[in-house]
Amino acid sequence: MATATVEAPAAVRPAAETGSPLARARQRLYLPFVLPALAVYLLVFIVPSLFTVVLSFAEWAGAGPIEWVGFDNYRRLWYDDVFHSSLLNTLLILIGVGFLTFLFSFGLTMVLREMAGRKFVRAVIFFPNAVSALAISILWGFLFQADGLANALLRLAGVDTVPRWLADDNLFYVICMGLVWVNTGFYTTILMAAVDRIPAYLYEAADLEGASPWQKFRNVTLPLMWDAVAVSATLWAISAIKIFEFIYVFAGAAGSVPTTKAWTLSLYAYAEAFQPTGEARYGASAAATMVTLVLIVVLTLLTRRVTRRESLEY
Repeated sequence: MATATVEAPAAVRPAAETGSPLARARQRLYLPFVLPALAVYLLVFIVPSLFTVVLSFAEWAGAGPIEWVGFDNYRRLWYDDVFHSSLLNTLLILIGVGFLTFLFSFGLTMVLREMAGRKFVRAVIFFPNAVSALAISILWGFLFQADGLANALLRLAGVDTVPRWLADDNLFYVICMGLVWVNTGFYTTILMAAVDRIPAYLYEAADLEGASPWQKFRNVTLPLMWDAVAVSATLWAISAIKIFEFIYVFAGAAGSVPTTKAWTLSLYAYAEAFQPTGEARYGASAAATMVTLVLIVVLTLLTRRVTRRESLEY
């Protein structure tokens, strides 16, 4: 008995494999669109980055010949107490300021989730990020100067001996408070955007089960906004190490860098390149920049590793 053979229909091939005029036109347009952006990326980012790597093993004053010194710049960093304090300050900002920033951000997220007029409050707390960092740092300096608002409020409260906020020993901690204030609104906005996507019926079910606000946050809000938390943590790990203009403008006098007690890695690299004496040490600055870059890469990978979880669907 003969059996009929049914041939399977031919698979539909992608347009690129069919040789259609549309596919050929797309292939011709690919390079003209990509090459300009690639050229700008190479010239603005890749080439300067490679030059910085090379320069970290040399000495250069910005003009004249480049002198190869090997690992001398890195050895100098290893024995430089100012570099050690700058690295410590950077880590304190990364961990201490980051902890307080996210603590306040989570707290505001819990409060604003059910608060009337939360869009207005969110806009208010986000305001420091809508203003130039230079203006914010100047404003922060006015608040904590000797006759500023902070001391005026303390005197009204009956405090006779007000703190010297801008003294060298207190300056870095005032900077940290300012960074917490500036960044809390930014990360609260990101977290609230994730919270707005969580269905209301999940909270209604939690209310029926008698869950407390903390239990709702721990078991409903936090797991379902975890992707936003992971992104925020990565953004903070990158930005905290590169903080520069807020500290430079707030703590520095006109035309000079701040006291070394307030330096971070970014300020250290800047100060090495632009010495007050006019003697530029671009090699040492490049070495400090490479240490900063390595620290950013390591912390970014570590943050992504720690915050990695399976996505929850709802």
